[in-house]
This record gives sequence, structure tokens and C-alpha cells, in this order.
Amino acid sequence: MPTLPAKIIRYTPLLSLFAGLGSVFAFAPFGLWPMQIITQAILFFLLTRTDTLKGALFNGWAFGFGCFVFGVYWPYVSMHNYGYMPVALAGIAVILFALLLGSFAAIGMLAGNWLRLRWQAGNGLSLLVIFPATWTLSEWLRDWLFTGFPWLSTGYAHTVGPLAGFAPVMGVFGIGWIAAIIAGCLALSIESRRTLALGAILLAAGFGLKMIAWTHPSGQPITVRLLQGNVPQDEKFQSAHESELLAQYDQMLREKPADLIATPETAITVLPQMLPPNYLPQLVAFSKQTQSHLALGIVISDKPGEYSNSLIDLSPQLTQANLYRYDKHHLVPFGEFVPYGFRWFVDMLKIPLGELTSGPMPQHPFGVRDQQVLPNICYEDLFGEEIAEEIHAAYEAKLPQPTILLNVSNMAWFGEWLAVPQHLQTSQMRAMETGRPALRATNTGATAVISPFGEVQAELKPYTRNTLSATVQGYTGLTPYVLCGNNLVVGLALLSLAAGAIYSRKKRAA
Repeated sequence: MPTLPAKIIRYTPLLSLFAGLGSVFAFAPFGLWPMQIITQAILFFLLTRTDTLKGALFNGWAFGFGCFVFGVYWPYVSMHNYGYMPVALAGIAVILFALLLGSFAAIGMLAGNWLRLRWQAGNGLSLLVIFPATWTLSEWLRDWLFTGFPWLSTGYAHTVGPLAGFAPVMGVFGIGWIAAIIAGCLALSIESRRTLALGAILLAAGFGLKMIAWTHPSGQPITVRLLQGNVPQDEKFQSAHESELLAQYDQMLREKPADLIATPETAITVLPQMLPPNYLPQLVAFSKQTQSHLALGIVISDKPGEYSNSLIDLSPQLTQANLYRYDKHHLVPFGEFVPYGFRWFVDMLKIPLGELTSGPMPQHPFGVRDQQVLPNICYEDLFGEEIAEEIHAAYEAKLPQPTILLNVSNMAWFGEWLAVPQHLQTSQMRAMETGRPALRATNTGATAVISPFGEVQAELKPYTRNTLSATVQGYTGLTPYVLCGNNLVVGLALLSLAAGAIYSRKKRAA
């Protein structure tokens, strides 16, 4: 492909910005997954039309910024509405956050163009090998650097569509890599339409992988009730509403029995030792009388000044010695821990629970009749490799394997619209990666039951107070992703770059 004229190259970052904005429509709640491939093909096409590293940097940054300033605007709600940060400062913080997240795409595309120029690679090698690999590695980098923020990784756009079949094999980043190759095929089709055949083969392969059952049903199904309290965030931690909220969840929990009854994250905002004397004993009595497991989201303090965002299981066999407790281990920066050097920023916010204690990793599931339920709390649902690691750790230790995933969340921090359906999409991906059903008990939504194949089988209407009742079958077995985590796709991306380097060297020598 020839290089674009200098006058046009000047405006390619603007085109990349609009492509990034458009890519958000590929994700929930819009679900237009082909938009992810089309917009990425536009970015790749523009990169092959410029021969400067600066051009690649700004195009990648513009694309990433456009995606995140639109798709991840909602921290503004928590900072302004609940942290009482002035409008201008909250807006600036969101823009800076989007610029930071966009820098990963910038680094990926800068690295891709550097390799392209160094290897004197043609457009075929650039679009089908180099750019997909460096894009994937940049997303993987965003997953763990500075504790990670993998929100809107491109693979999430494909929880529906044929590429979902790759989820139990290579996970969300593997889907993103395959989608990037297809985007490269689309960009390259301007030169040769034969590349569209490769894209079609990859789509067909994903569809075919959907036919493979990596896991199988285990034990007898259990009945579940998932509570959605719809508690306004500005009331949740106010002492004036404490008694009212405790009574609300007491009534919802004891409304009727089920094998598993789960509350949202921090549904019980009062420390156990500060609850009314008969509060927990009444719930324990209900659990024993009805043979129900009550999974309570609660804040726990083991010593003065140390607090954990936790989930406990009040089981029919409960004793003081066997109380199950899960502590959130992957904490949210600024919301649950203060990054080094940012105390001044956190002090500007008036958010409770700003400094929590991290739990251990891995943690084991708890038993509910024939099933083993593995919890995770809100933000942790974004880190598929950590959930896979916990399942694999149980297998390696010859302990009972988790058969059902349970996410308890409170998304009321982020207002309405995009955050809730996007978070539901992450749970769909975790179900597909692990081959296990996923349950979601949330404050404002999305409270849902998800099949091992990522299908939402039942869901409450968001922003309503209600209870979701369902029967859920647990699954056991190990998917390739549970066995390998992200190592497989990272290894394949690096291997493709190594093969590209060898190919380009031989071609230059010839």
C-alpha cells in the first residue's frame, strides 16, 4: 500500500479517534461484535499508510483514548456524585484515565510499526502477524501492569458470535488476538480479497470450537436465590439508613428457602461485632431450619484499622470453627487501596472503605449440597487468569473442584447505562473460559444466571429491588484455558513474532 500524502496523514489520528469511539458499539449493551473487527481494521489500515513511529504512536493513542473515554466514562459518577469531587476535576480525571489506558494501545502500535520498519515487512506480514501480536501483548500488559485494568479488552466484544468458541481454549486475550488477525485480513483485502478466506476460516473455527464440550455436568442441580437490593449508593453507608437496610436484607434473605441464597457485595455494611445481637443468630436459625446456605457480602475487621471486603457462608452445618470466609484479594485502586504517591487524590474523595486488606490467593470454594461454589467479588471478575488459577490449584491439590462461579457486586458506584451490561459481559466470558455456570448477585444489576456457554439464562431488570430464583447445574472438568491461563496466547503471539522475524530476515537475504 502506498503512503498517504502528508496532508492526509496529519488527520489520521482523528480517523483513529472516531474508530476508537465506534469500537464501543461492539460491546454490551450494543452487541454489534463486527464493529470491533471493522474499527480495528481501520486502525491497522492507517498504520500501514504511514512510515513514521510518531504517526503509529498517535494513531494508537487516539484509538485507545476514543474507546475508553466513551466506554469507561463512568468513574466520573463515583468521583463526582459519591466522592464529591468538583465537576471539572472529575472530568479531567476521566480524560487522564482514558489517556493512560489509551497509552497501552499506543505502545502496542508503536512497537508494531517499529518492527514493521526494522524488518522492512510487507503489508501481509504487518497486518496478519505483527500488528495482531503487538496489539494482543499490549492488552495483556494492561491486564497486570499497575495491578491491571483489562476492562473492554477486545475479546469481550465476542461473547456472542462465532469467535466465542475460542474462549475455553485461549481466553479473552486469545479471542482478541484472533479478532485482530481477522481485522488484518479485512484491511489487507484492499490489496487481495484472498485474505478474506483466512478470516472466514478463523470465524468457522470459532464456530466449530463451540461444538466441543470441555466440561460436563457434576452432581445434582441446586436451587438459588440471588438478591438485588437496589440500595442507593448515597444511602448505603449512611448510619441514618443502617437499620432500614439491615431489615431489608433480613426480610429478603428469609423470604423463602433455597439451597443457596446470595446477597450483593457489602450488603451488610455493619461489622459483625456491631450488628444487633439477634441479627446473625436469626439468619443462622433460618439456615439450619431450611437447609439453606446464606452467602453474605459483609465488611470484616480482624484488628483495629484493618478491613476486608468479604463474603461469608452461613451454612446449615455452621459452627464457629467451620465458618467459610472469602476475602477479596484483587482490590480496586483508589476505591479499595491507595496507590503509592496518590494519597492526595484519594483525600479529595469522600468514599468509604478507601483502604482495605487484601485476601490470600488462591482461596477454596464452599460446598452447597453436591456443588462447590467459588466466589469472587466485583472487580475480581475481570481477571480470568486468577479465577482459572484457583480452579487449577484445587485440581493440583486434589481438592474438590469448583463447579459454580459466584460474583457478588455493587455497581451503584457507577450510575446507569454502560458499566452494568459491560460487567455482565465479563461474567459471560468467565463462564465460557472455565466451562462453568456463573451466578451474579448485585445491588443494582446485572443480577443474572449464566450458562457454562456464556448464555444469560435469567436476569433481573436492573435498578429494581427483586430476587432471581433459578435451578443451576454445576459443571466440572478443565478447559485448556484453566490449564494454561494466558500463557498460551502470550506464547503464541511471541512465537508468531519470532516466525515473522525469521521470515523477514530470509526474505531480505534473498
